[in-house]
Amino acid sequence: MAATDGSAAEAAWTGAPGRRGVLALLALTGLSACGGGLGPFGAPPPAVPMGSDGLPLPTLWRITEVEAQAIPFRMQEGLNALRRARGVPPVTLDPLLNTAAATHSRDMSVQNRPWHFGSDGSSPLDRLRRVGYPGSLVGEVISETYENDTTTLAAWAAEPATREVILNPAARRMGIGWFQEPEGRIWWTMVLGA
Repeated sequence: MAATDGSAAEAAWTGAPGRRGVLALLALTGLSACGGGLGPFGAPPPAVPMGSDGLPLPTLWRITEVEAQAIPFRMQEGLNALRRARGVPPVTLDPLLNTAAATHSRDMSVQNRPWHFGSDGSSPLDRLRRVGYPGSLVGEVISETYENDTTTLAAWAAEPATREVILNPAARRMGIGWFQEPEGRIWWTMVLGA
């Protein structure tokens, strides 16, 4: 009987692959799993930009026309779920508050800073008066971000100062507005009224 050194002769004699055969089989299996760098249906896999930490970079969220129609309702639904969990009354969407919020979001973009005063010095209360809102102002929350509406609402709910505003039991109406710049930055404003 020949020496057992993992050669092809040994594999042929015993019917089992030797060390070289196992290595070759593993190499072929590994290459076939790679698929030659092609994704499904022979297309190259999508390029996913990676950060220095090795994690995928966040993708830019663009507000499409379809999203623009859904955002107010998603924000209302999300806010009311938070309010319900706290035992406070729900809010309804108000078109006048939406207008005031949208105007302020665009104005924050023009000023390039998130704050509660308009470029003309107007306050949140001034903006409500301008649009003809008959009720009173409960509060306003703002954000400058690249994040979507639900992530923005979650951030407001996580921060004590903004959480106090959005969960104020006196609020009965809400307005949401945003302005997205060409590079993707979004200026969010939520106004709550009684």
